[in-house]
Amino acid sequence: MGVSRLVGILEIMHILVNRRMDEWVRAACIEPDSSVVQDTGALAGDHVQDGLSSERKMTRNMKRRHDEINHVQKSFEEMDPTTAALEKEHEALTKVKYINKVQLGKYEIDTWYFSPYPDEYGRQTKLWICQYCLKYMRLEATYVQHLSDCSWDQPPGKEIYRKANMSVFEVDGYVHKIYCQNLCLLAKLFLDHKTLYFDVEPFIFYLLTEVDKYGCHVVGYFSKEKESPENNNLACILILPPYQRKGYGKFLIAFSYELSKLEKSIGSPEKPLSDLGKLSYRSYWSWVLLDILKDSRGSISIKELSEMSSIGEEDIIGTLQSLNMVKYWKGQHVICITPKAVEEHLRSAQYRRPILMVDTEYLRWSSSYKKAKVNRKH
Repeated sequence: MGVSRLVGILEIMHILVNRRMDEWVRAACIEPDSSVVQDTGALAGDHVQDGLSSERKMTRNMKRRHDEINHVQKSFEEMDPTTAALEKEHEALTKVKYINKVQLGKYEIDTWYFSPYPDEYGRQTKLWICQYCLKYMRLEATYVQHLSDCSWDQPPGKEIYRKANMSVFEVDGYVHKIYCQNLCLLAKLFLDHKTLYFDVEPFIFYLLTEVDKYGCHVVGYFSKEKESPENNNLACILILPPYQRKGYGKFLIAFSYELSKLEKSIGSPEKPLSDLGKLSYRSYWSWVLLDILKDSRGSISIKELSEMSSIGEEDIIGTLQSLNMVKYWKGQHVICITPKAVEEHLRSAQYRRPILMVDTEYLRWSSSYKKAKVNRKH
């Protein structure tokens, strides 16, 4: 645990756990406990030995899986020099988090990471944010007054999907620049490695909302470049904490691929994925591919799977390798499956049908934005 000090306040930075656990506390709340003072060198040695002992009991794949699920971040020594340098720079820029909470509609949400809100807004312990226009405020009184004045009841842009109480809006970063910048600043509070905040013009944002009699409440979003040389169909994705673990993340992933199908293109998310992103995507890809394979008769190629699903060939190969369903033979990857193996995987909770599915009957979309070549700035 590390400590940074301001006047009368201490920032507690926890070591060996995710940085979203860091917090500010008053100095008066800190009291040394002599009963736990020990030789830190001995503790470190014990930790290493315990780690080595337990690591010997796990295979590399088991350890990688454990680290992904528990979000264990690599140390700088485990990274290649370039990645380590970038991580150190990122850590220095985002080391101090001041905003601990945000009020968004009826939810008071604990924040996880630093976000570069401008000037004095970035040094508040709490911000009040309008859930419709995403304007941020320092004072509750200002927020209350804004609620009575704000005429918004949904995101800007075009509604392209509506089924029951779920709605998706397409918002152009060039047309609605301020709104999209505010969205990115809000998202950064919950994404450690998000680097895009202000240069939103080259992007389209797809906002998922829950609809009730009061309006459309933002649940999450994904963004994509208008012009992607790598054919990425998703650049960034976030589900706000109050709405997580309800199937919305996979819904947005599926939505990005439905747009790729309408564009008659093969898509892939921007790399590298976060650990949580890898798990979500790998689960979604597995279900889609297994669902196709269970109905296939005769041989089927990686290319055919890609054309049917709009999933990139590299993503398909990686997914099938994780399922032990592909082999490399005579210079190419060959799918090796049995109906029984497919059914066994589909019965697994890990690869079950997503809770929420995109019903394309309710999707009204065409690639209407102008595809102009723009330079992306980070």
